Amino acid sequence: MAETEENAVAAQDDALYVLTAVLLTPAQFPSVLGDDYPAACAALGLAPRADGYGLVLGQDGDGARWTVAVDDVSLVAVAIASWDCGMEYDLSPDERTVVAALPGWPLALAVAAPGVPAPHDPDPEAAGGPALSPPDMSTWGPAQRRLGADEVALQWAMWRAQLDDSALAGPGGPRTDGEGAAGVEGETAEESGDGQGDSGTGGAERPPESGEPAVLAERAESTLAAENSATHGTPSRQSGGADGQRPSHSHSGIRRALAEAHAYVDSPPPLGRVRSTFAPGDARTLRADGPGWSLVARTDDIAFVLLDEEPGEVLPVGRGPQLPKLLAALDKMAVRPS
Repeated sequence: MAETEENAVAAQDDALYVLTAVLLTPAQFPSVLGDDYPAACAALGLAPRADGYGLVLGQDGDGARWTVAVDDVSLVAVAIASWDCGMEYDLSPDERTVVAALPGWPLALAVAAPGVPAPHDPDPEAAGGPALSPPDMSTWGPAQRRLGADEVALQWAMWRAQLDDSALAGPGGPRTDGEGAAGVEGETAEESGDGQGDSGTGGAERPPESGEPAVLAERAESTLAAENSATHGTPSRQSGGADGQRPSHSHSGIRRALAEAHAYVDSPPPLGRVRSTFAPGDARTLRADGPGWSLVARTDDIAFVLLDEEPGEVLPVGRGPQLPKLLAALDKMAVRPS
């Protein structure tokens, strides 16, 4: 993704050495900025243009970080596609296409322009405002939840492979509880199993920076047992809570996420809340976000939900009889890359 050539674009009467670029369009935008396209634009102080923007990230001659928004989206898209293919591309947007030059970077970059000082935020007085900065990954909140969903979508096969399908099925096979929110009866890992908390995993923690997924089997087992106790009246293992049980909100959180996603079908949300991208075969990868939740799914498979109230947890939702209908409806209304 990153481009380390000394490409330059005019910004703030100085040269900008381009490091990388991203799209800011209804179908593709840095989700760290918001749940939808208008929110992402607002985070940068930009009006939500129908065609979107290209965001060029780089350093000026003094090493200061700058994010330049340009309206030549096609040029930026070609550059990104070339870099993704390992090809060199000299991204040099015309100065007339520059819409705004914003201090700082909204994303964390591990590269720097050669021959200039180390990356740093420009002087606040010269910048004319506070600098953009990536979110603090030592905490958990909406931005971190959306970044986690990005990672699940990008590494779908890895996350799917670590999930034991038996965690999504009871002794008699896949099931739902018959009380699906807003007509959605997606089957969660917390609702499945034999009620003894020993069948599969209820969730997986966000993978470390190395990309290797870490399944918290013991914690997931305790979660599964506790929620089976809460929803089915079966015994649970004690796991250190005040009442001997580990408290969890994932059951209600998943149902809320599914209900709100279902509501999008009848009442379209802000542009970009539901996006659809390519997936292997005839499937599509769906991404939906809402207040406090993110959903990632394959139209031919299951879904994963991330919640603000469940830090670092990736919660699977079994396919069941209703989830395919919801995913098909969401895919029909989703915005897609052109």
